[in-house]
Amino acid sequence: MYEITGGFSRDKLLGEGGFGCVFKGTLGDGREVAVKQLKGGGGQGEREFQAEVEIISRVHHRHLVSLVGYCISEDHRLLVYDFVANDTMHHNLHGRGRPVMDWPTRVKIAAGSARGLAYLHEDCHPRIIHRDIKSSNILLDDNFEAQVADFGLARLAENDVTHVSTRVMGTFGYLAPEYASTGKLTEKSDVFSFGVVLLELITGRKPVDSSRPLGDESLVEWVRKITGSSSSIQEFEELVDPRLDGNYDDVEMFRVIEAAAACIRHSAARRPKMGQVRACGRGRRTTSKLTNL
Repeated sequence: MYEITGGFSRDKLLGEGGFGCVFKGTLGDGREVAVKQLKGGGGQGEREFQAEVEIISRVHHRHLVSLVGYCISEDHRLLVYDFVANDTMHHNLHGRGRPVMDWPTRVKIAAGSARGLAYLHEDCHPRIIHRDIKSSNILLDDNFEAQVADFGLARLAENDVTHVSTRVMGTFGYLAPEYASTGKLTEKSDVFSFGVVLLELITGRKPVDSSRPLGDESLVEWVRKITGSSSSIQEFEELVDPRLDGNYDDVEMFRVIEAAAACIRHSAARRPKMGQVRACGRGRRTTSKLTNL
């Protein structure tokens, strides 16, 4: 690993966070990879490493990041993934100086990440709850196809288990209300987080933005305030990222807004399954009021 990353050189650094650092590397056959070097110290870091290896080894889907291999050496824990060239959705949507992401690209990212998440929830046995769906965990390839990444907090859910009691983990601004308050975890917690991702794509806003006016810092609460008093597609134009300058399909936009609003419902039982969200892009709008969903 030392050799393929240039000795973990800083000019190979792709990103860093609470988990550790990610470096770009090149294998002997020329294949480009991303090497995640986890922080030492055991405890939570060791649990996240084991969870990621166990879970990502089970999954194979074009919209989920692929694990190439891993390395355990004394206190060192390394994960090796296929390199994904276009950074993250968060970087491309919110990064300073980035060009405006057009609407077709946003729809492509929404559709791809929905397919990946639906696979985890409905096609894996046992089912997998990601537990940290957010825009910085959605990687983008050369064609801006989405790949869901970072399974360090993921959990397996046996088919006869409805709720999993767990210590609350995740990212502020994406946490489902029932999970944040009670620690009860289901697939619907992921659905809520994905709804926040959809709102980011629609609005161009971050989930929490302290620079916004008082009361509008939370993206979810700002959207609920608008959708709770609106009744037609025209009134939802306030939600749309002004940087798009009107360059989007009205019906398609409304469908994505409908899906996002359903995902962020306060009641987990009333949120759709990811398979339903994945399918939302296949039909035309059938309702005239968002809150009727």
